[in-house]
Amino acid sequence: MRVKKKGKISMKKKSKIPKFRSYKEEANFWDTHNVTDFEGETKDVDIIVELDKPRDETVVLRLQKKVKNKLEKTARSKGLNVSTLARMWLMEKLQSSRFS
Repeated sequence: MRVKKKGKISMKKKSKIPKFRSYKEEANFWDTHNVTDFEGETKDVDIIVELDKPRDETVVLRLQKKVKNKLEKTARSKGLNVSTLARMWLMEKLQSSRFS
């Protein structure tokens, strides 16, 4: 792609990293490509890991197989594990509940 800038023509490099339609598609791409091949296209980010936040409580929840399968499928499509998605939905419901 050529970009004209103040009388000069410069070549703008097209990204080699494709646009992804889902986390699964992106995961498949990175499983078959090396991130070092795209160094000029990536940027540094800060990652914060809170190791000192233990989960104090556990809730056992029994579900019908169909419901569990649907929850697993939905979690996968969002790139989450089942317990994370369930916890997020419970927290959202509690926050919107008039009983909170």
